[in-house]
Amino acid sequence: MIESAQVKDAKTKALVGHFSGLGLTNALIIDGAELHTGFATAARNIPNIDVLPIQGINVYDILRRQKLVLTKAAVDALEARFK
Repeated sequence: MIESAQVKDAKTKALVGHFSGLGLTNALIIDGAELHTGFATAARNIPNIDVLPIQGINVYDILRRQKLVLTKAAVDALEARFK
């Protein structure tokens, strides 16, 4: 789990470096109801990384990637949905 899917600079190179530090080379990142525009734009150009809002979560996309990363907002939304 990560706190939030946001970046200061919407730069793909900076996001690749951050993901490499976390060991994310093939991952699905689920955020809250709204995706941070800069994060989604920077991540869009990274191979094997997908970013979806919580409403877009589905089994097919989860199984396509080696890792599933949830933001705090996504975890809160899932908890609320299944209560």
